[in-house]
Amino acid sequence: MSGLILDDISMRFDLPNGTSVQALKNVSLDIKQGELMSVLGPSGCGKTTLLNIVAGFLAPTEGKVILGGNTVTGPAQERGMVFQQGALFEWMNVRENVAFGPKMNGVAKAKMNETVDHLLDVVGLQDFKDKAIYELSGGMQQRVALARCLANDPEVILMDEPLGALDALTREKMQGLVLKLWKETGKTIILITHSVEEALLLGERLIVMAPRPGRIHKEYNLPFAEMGVGADLREVKKHKDYNQTREEILTMIWDMEEEIMGRTESAA
Repeated sequence: MSGLILDDISMRFDLPNGTSVQALKNVSLDIKQGELMSVLGPSGCGKTTLLNIVAGFLAPTEGKVILGGNTVTGPAQERGMVFQQGALFEWMNVRENVAFGPKMNGVAKAKMNETVDHLLDVVGLQDFKDKAIYELSGGMQQRVALARCLANDPEVILMDEPLGALDALTREKMQGLVLKLWKETGKTIILITHSVEEALLLGERLIVMAPRPGRIHKEYNLPFAEMGVGADLREVKKHKDYNQTREEILTMIWDMEEEIMGRTESAA
């Protein structure tokens, strides 16, 4: 499977009152296979809309998404999604949740069990395989969501604020797990986040989007994701280039938020 191409994507939402909202405008990206990309931007810049278009949940008004030479026309197994809330099946236990995709795809039981056991080991949940979802902490539930996504063996993993609801310590542990999975599986990962620190840690490539209409404002190629694999992420954060880049991006996004607030006040 070759890379993922976003070819001049624009998205307009037509409203019942006859007006429209231009959510995205002329977004083009060429994402290499195995790349880990984080996406940042002020509220309302179209980050999640862009991710939903890549997932096939939305059809763009203009442009197209191409994966492996094929145009994306809807959801498919080669693109897996991990949401902010795990979207797990509450009536199934951990093992059944992870096995759901392979079971629906008709994978032989022995192969399915082997895959599920492996993934539960990878995300550290083998001892919790028979637990109900409601018995798990938020961090554990997100581990199940990651394992369930990986069980379908997608080429691209799309993550929409997957760690946003977690406490600081759990979030840091999960960031380390994401880096571990990225390096071990070679999957292409696109991560949407509101956290500048997280975007720096988890993006070997970082995209900053401008406010509506959403478009690419600036792009960074960073060493911190590679540095963070198997390392103490707090040590990575001490790197002088990390802090310098963080301050630059924070200022950039703060200026955008100020611009948005100014527009809102003028309209009022």
